[in-house]
Amino acid sequence: AVEHSWSRNILLNQIKAKTHLRVGAAPSNFASALPAETAAQSQALTKDPYALEFLGLTQAASERQLEDALVSRLQQTLQEFGSHLAFVGRQHHLEVGGQDYFIDLLFFDVVHLRYVVFELKIGAFEPEFAGKLAFYINAVDDLVRLQDKHEPTIGILLCADANRTVVQYALHGTTSPMAVSRYELLRPEEQQALPSAAALTEAVTRPVTVDGRQMTLAAGLELLRMAGQDTEPS
Repeated sequence: AVEHSWSRNILLNQIKAKTHLRVGAAPSNFASALPAETAAQSQALTKDPYALEFLGLTQAASERQLEDALVSRLQQTLQEFGSHLAFVGRQHHLEVGGQDYFIDLLFFDVVHLRYVVFELKIGAFEPEFAGKLAFYINAVDDLVRLQDKHEPTIGILLCADANRTVVQYALHGTTSPMAVSRYELLRPEEQQALPSAAALTEAVTRPVTVDGRQMTLAAGLELLRMAGQDTEPS
């Protein structure tokens, strides 16, 4: 919490999301593709799985919908991806051999000074995905990275499911440093159980009494927060 300047509520959310069990858990080839110290730093950047339920998407979402939601909820995305990642861009353009290519999401690790390529796949991991991610890693390394200042670029492939044995075979012998992580979205029945936008609006604008004064629930919670009292809405 001190290292990442987390508030009490963010710390509670990280505990509830079992972040301590997910950090560094993604299968990767960092140990063989990077120097030992850099490999450890890169492995710590990964999670498996990434908890993306906050996007409000179900497992039926398309890759573009997933990308749109990650960017529109960028603050929460960065909290889940890593607090020291800076967002560079989505559909980041690269020209290679006179042809146009677009990286789904590109970030920069401001602590360890390296670019991090995120590729999104809505289905289960397939071995050919590793080849495309390796292409992007190599292109960023050559065309974007400052060779005398930045550490080698790494890549993280996010997919709905991944067989660890298949991943290990796909990454074996690959020299481009990459990891493969799963992500978790809402199941359809979970989304159906969520209250509607109208119901949420009614709830936060409903009058409540705080210290003898009537105000909306949202205003009351803000007043308690400013007074330094720990509270969580039911």
